Amino acid sequence: MAIKKYSSYAQIDRELDILKIEKEISYQKVVLGYYRTRESLTPNHLLNSLLGSFKTVFSGSFGNILNVVVPFAINWFINKKRGR
Repeated sequence: MAIKKYSSYAQIDRELDILKIEKEISYQKVVLGYYRTRESLTPNHLLNSLLGSFKTVFSGSFGNILNVVVPFAINWFINKKRGR
């Protein structure tokens, strides 16, 4: 990295403002990436991705039946584990 030479404090302040904004942009990109990753790892999203894969394999009415039956079966299994 080359050493920059400034001729006034205004140039230094401008450079610091630019660096501050770049830092904030980078931080917001990290936060957005975190939330997108967290959202993509939710059980609902994973199940939809899995069902989407099965839809291509099982096209037609069987795919529609899977969309109805699988969430019902998962809810039943979860409630059974909770003792309801």
